[in-house]
Amino acid sequence: MTDKTLNEESIPFYPDHVRTEFKVVLGVLAVVVAIGVIGLFSPVGLGEPADPLNTPLHVKPEWYFLALYQILKFVSKTAGVIIPMVFLVIVMFWPFFDRKPETSKRVQRIRFIVVTVGLVILIALTIWGEVS
Repeated sequence: MTDKTLNEESIPFYPDHVRTEFKVVLGVLAVVVAIGVIGLFSPVGLGEPADPLNTPLHVKPEWYFLALYQILKFVSKTAGVIIPMVFLVIVMFWPFFDRKPETSKRVQRIRFIVVTVGLVILIALTIWGEVS
């Protein structure tokens, strides 16, 4: 195929493709305006508007936030936000502060017990938050 044959079979981008895309944009815009007008004259209401100062009793967070949600029931909101953040920062930076090799089995056992108790508390708070 020569360059002359290739040019004769191709369609130029401008104005053909631009004109086609403009028609598509007008079609989509017409559909969006039609949906907006229909929604304006016949709104679909799901109920009364939300009240940000009144949380319904049946509202619960997702399962991965249930332990934090349960902690908020027992401490103030400020402490309920700061305490988990402090624990998170401690866990993040612990490897940078504790660099010595572990030689004692007693320290390993204590760490295992602390982690196990922490996980049991986290799981218990999550289950408690789900059933409450």
